[in-house]
Amino acid sequence: MKGTVIKNTGSSYLVHTDDGRDMQCKIKGNFRLKGIRTTNPVAVGDIVTLTESAGGDMPYITSVEPRRNYIIRRSSNLSKQAHILAANLDQVCLVVTLFHPTTSTTFIDRFLATAEAYRVPAVLVINKTDLIAGDEEAEEYLQAIKYLYESIGYKVCVVSALTGEGIESLRLMLDGKVTLFSGNSGVGKSTLINDLIPGASLATAEISVTHDTGMHTTTFSEMFAVPDMSPGTYIIDTPGVKGFGTLEFDRHEVGHYFPEIFRIGAECRYNNCTHTHEPGCAVKQALDDHLIAQSRYASYLSILEDENEEKYRKGY
Repeated sequence: MKGTVIKNTGSSYLVHTDDGRDMQCKIKGNFRLKGIRTTNPVAVGDIVTLTESAGGDMPYITSVEPRRNYIIRRSSNLSKQAHILAANLDQVCLVVTLFHPTTSTTFIDRFLATAEAYRVPAVLVINKTDLIAGDEEAEEYLQAIKYLYESIGYKVCVVSALTGEGIESLRLMLDGKVTLFSGNSGVGKSTLINDLIPGASLATAEISVTHDTGMHTTTFSEMFAVPDMSPGTYIIDTPGVKGFGTLEFDRHEVGHYFPEIFRIGAECRYNNCTHTHEPGCAVKQALDDHLIAQSRYASYLSILEDENEEKYRKGY
């Protein structure tokens, strides 16, 4: 029997079977997928095979079909292991806020680079625009961020879960697709999903006044069908993440995951240019000419530094 994993509770998995049932399942203690060390060998979105146990025991997941893509991050506590956020995606919506809390451009760029590396189209969703209404400086910053990522080639959707601004445009982007929603805690991801899926009733929480940061409300990843849309329209909600540790990036390929650096890097003198110190580097020249944003280049350098595993010993 086959099905799709729609919820991961840590100790068990909820699988929607091909014959329309939702079944709580578990995996053998030694279940691992070849070629990758992860804290979760089975992820939401995986297509799996089940074996029903005799006597009414919980069914076992016995195999996972090859994934067409996935989003993965370095595990928070284990430097050599990874955590898969979700698999078999049509796109990912990275939900960010520019204020209360502030999502750093480094976090945005690291997430987008990972989406590029694992072939998942990405949409940047800027939420909580109601908080900056009337603030001229904040609105200029919003437009600058929007222009930056649109100029690179990313879709940017500006929304307010509180007022409903942009929600319909976002809904149209989801139609007929399996979409992962991710972002820092406190960016309003759960509120957005509640707006898009009436009845989802995801828990929401106030922002910490002391630290201006979000608090986790989503505990486990879960897939939801979006009503009144084309068949196959699903949203995958995931717990908020504080940082985004990249994994398995070769330093000579990191530039491939920054579209503007990849494009301009084709003009470098050396094919294996790391865009850090080599003579004849077109990327460094473009940086001086303001054709590449300083923030993007800084993010690129931060991923090169990920080779230093000591950086992750205290979690990310």
